[in-house]
Amino acid sequence: MRVVLAEDSVLLREGLIRLLDAAGMEVVAAVDEAEGLLRAVEEHRPELVITDVRMPPTHTDEGLRAALVLRRQHPALAVLVLSQYVEERYAARLLASAATGGVGYLLKDRVADVTEFIDALRRVASGGTALDPEVVAQLLVRGNSDPLERLTPREQEVLSLMAEGRSNAGISQALVLSEGAVGKHIGNIFAKLHLSPAEGDHRRVLAVLRFLKIRSLP
Repeated sequence: MRVVLAEDSVLLREGLIRLLDAAGMEVVAAVDEAEGLLRAVEEHRPELVITDVRMPPTHTDEGLRAALVLRRQHPALAVLVLSQYVEERYAARLLASAATGGVGYLLKDRVADVTEFIDALRRVASGGTALDPEVVAQLLVRGNSDPLERLTPREQEVLSLMAEGRSNAGISQALVLSEGAVGKHIGNIFAKLHLSPAEGDHRRVLAVLRFLKIRSLP
């Protein structure tokens, strides 16, 4: 997997390069500002971009804005955003571009759990989502209540874990349910959110987006 990394902290950037290399991923470019990220993607055409939200020169949302530009220009490009804190409006703006999957938003603390972090990268690169549990929790509080009213408490739990990027097996383990029961809950979720089989593998992503009521923000 070819990766472009954008992170202005030298220590974290070098640490991520080594971590990704050890996991068998090729970091084809590592940059420290958003404009460099855009140029690197055009030059190297990676499968995955990892970027910090806050980048020079203002350290506000340069990395996120670059990620949104890349999603518009390259819809198939997988993007994982790292943030120091849960920044709800930034997460919402990124996830509004996630109808085709391949999007993640994690807190930087999650990098410390190497196995989980690499799993999240692989999920995003394969077209799934990887949302930090704290991000999911805040967006659920923010969301419109209508979708919540359609789902049972157990279905809400299942969908929250889907938003984090858990597989059916992972949800089964977390909730101490059989995989068959998880599959039935997911089927009920798709039905209640009016997601037909014709929408294919992205139904999981679309279900998450409808549940969280993500919309583009100005």
